[in-house]
Amino acid sequence: MHRRAFLAVAASLSVSVSGCLEYFTEDAEEITEPADVEIVWDDLVRDDPGTEDERVYVWGVVRNAGERTLSYVEIRVTFFDEDGEELESVIENVEEDVAEGEEWPFDAEFPHFGEEAAAVDSYELEPATGV
Repeated sequence: MHRRAFLAVAASLSVSVSGCLEYFTEDAEEITEPADVEIVWDDLVRDDPGTEDERVYVWGVVRNAGERTLSYVEIRVTFFDEDGEELESVIENVEEDVAEGEEWPFDAEFPHFGEEAAAVDSYELEPATGV
């Protein structure tokens, strides 16, 4: 095998990929920075608390804070128990065009019911991507 050639290619790939978290171009579309997506409002909601049908979800409103129309956005919701241990992480997405300054609602449901849902104490939101 051509080890030196392989190492040279691997080194050049690591240099060219290092900035891909900021911008990535594919088919002339850029993946925008999460700062272009602003969480305006959010709340943890419980349905049927204390029963085996208890469910928990986060409802919120997100705004396109960038200067271009977004065609796809992901919001990552991570659920935690009262000790701060991560229970589950889910991604909710918006697949419709969202113009500059426009807001849209989202909800992300914890994927378990009953006692497991009752263990949810807090959550964290993170805009994952916007295109």
